[in-house]
Amino acid sequence: MTVTDNALHAALAPPASRIKLVVSDMDGTLLTPEKQVTHHTLAAVQALKDAGISLCLVSSRPPGGIEMYFDVLGLHTPYGALNGGTIFNADRTVRSQLALDPVAVQDTLDMLKVHNLDAWLFRGHEWLVDNPTGAYVEPERKAVRMEPQIVSSFAGSTTGIGKITGSSADYDAVARQEAEIGMLLEGRASVARSSQWFLDITPQDANKGNALRHLAEFYGIDPSEVACIGDMDNDVPMFKVAGLSIAMGQASDGVAAQAHFVTAANTDEGWSKAIESIVLPRAVSLNDHPASAPAASPGTPAGA
Repeated sequence: MTVTDNALHAALAPPASRIKLVVSDMDGTLLTPEKQVTHHTLAAVQALKDAGISLCLVSSRPPGGIEMYFDVLGLHTPYGALNGGTIFNADRTVRSQLALDPVAVQDTLDMLKVHNLDAWLFRGHEWLVDNPTGAYVEPERKAVRMEPQIVSSFAGSTTGIGKITGSSADYDAVARQEAEIGMLLEGRASVARSSQWFLDITPQDANKGNALRHLAEFYGIDPSEVACIGDMDNDVPMFKVAGLSIAMGQASDGVAAQAHFVTAANTDEGWSKAIESIVLPRAVSLNDHPASAPAASPGTPAGA
């Protein structure tokens, strides 16, 4: 880590000793690189249930891309799609929904076009694409089991947009646009990479930190009693809100520095290791049956 990273980590408040809820990212975190759920992960999900701890998912994915995992995970909890811009109840009805200002949508589309990033628009259950041969359209279609709606242009489609994704195989270009579009839309939108090849632009309050607050409120608990886990820049807002934050092993130094703990990578059962070694020892059932909590120091890696 750099000096700045070390300073960020040193400035963190101590991790919570009592956890009642877990909020988790999906891609790069709960899922393997092949978008699978391992047996170890399923066992950890069951262990959370046995401890009386609910698990909620918050992802940059559209709702269908989250719901497709509910049966295998056995989840019946509220969740946040489109980086938390839309919160759904457990029955999959909309609890709250945010949309980008149409001017911010057009400004973003203009920037993405100038810098040769493919643009995708998400509105409700719609996924609008104007370049169906883009490098990441087919992989995304398979990953979220959702068919894109192909349009000749985005003219007339700038209202009600919950998320814009810019995609490119030029990772440096995506990183540069995170900074440039972030400055352009400062105060109007949240801008963060959800992977090296995806840049997500969502409404100002549509970030995983605010989603975590909504989910904690749903359960009637304080965010300080929530543990979160993620791997990318768009997970940092929930790191800042949760009482306990865990970064995946493959996270960048800048992301890892803003988490209390670092677990193994998602290629090495990092999610289940974090749940077993960091979260469960701090478990407090939502029915208020506390378990003993360890006196661990910030920065202790999980799965070591």
